[in-house]
Amino acid sequence: MYPILISIGKFSIRSYGAMAAVGFLLGCWLVNVNRKYAKMSADQASTSVFVAMISGIIGARIFYVVQFFDNYRENLWNVFRIDQGGLVFYGGFLLTLVTLWLYCRWSKLDIIRVFDVYAPALAIAHACGRIGCFLNGCCWGKPTDLFFGVTYPEGSTPALCYPGQSLYPVQLIEAGEQIALFFLYFWMVRHTRRGVTMSSYLILYGILRFLNELMRGDNAKVVESFTIAQVIGFALIPGGIALLIYFLRTGAKKQDEPEDTELSN
Repeated sequence: MYPILISIGKFSIRSYGAMAAVGFLLGCWLVNVNRKYAKMSADQASTSVFVAMISGIIGARIFYVVQFFDNYRENLWNVFRIDQGGLVFYGGFLLTLVTLWLYCRWSKLDIIRVFDVYAPALAIAHACGRIGCFLNGCCWGKPTDLFFGVTYPEGSTPALCYPGQSLYPVQLIEAGEQIALFFLYFWMVRHTRRGVTMSSYLILYGILRFLNELMRGDNAKVVESFTIAQVIGFALIPGGIALLIYFLRTGAKKQDEPEDTELSN
């Protein structure tokens, strides 16, 4: 753990906040790099990123606070201390989907292509966020005897939950997965049909999140023996598969249609 990067008097920069900022900047840059694939202007790309950032933070924080409200009962001001960690990706993801859809409708943009462009940006931003989680000491894993297990310092929340035990570095595992997926999505958005990148994101993230939760030691089981994240992840998989089939089939039909319909009349 290295929760505080810089501390000068009462001023401090926390690792989680710093990594979240790095993820946001990289995400902004990637959306602008790929914006032409969604036919977005530079202003539209910047505005969409701002909308996605604000809605993502709000949604992720609301989702976390609702789950762990007991931690905030005595000091409601801490609800706003996102620099200390406490963001749930799914909450931010779902609210961002809604606000981006509304923005694209208002701007007359192709929402599917915009989601395609956002896939690699989300992956790299998510990777940065998970590194921040590791440094901050949140979202920890279950005990493991494997050589890559990590031991948290005494007094930290993971160490209090699992005294003297090595835990899965699940944050770094997920960060590595997202970095690998970033390269995949970056290639796909340039070489695949409309909607394929977005659909693949839903499928792969749903599978990986479901599996990663098996190593998590901080999430309570809420549905039978599954966590909320596993339930949502499991729901994403068939939805993503259905969308992938749809976009592959409609893309193939469009390729088979004559380019000049007037010639066929």
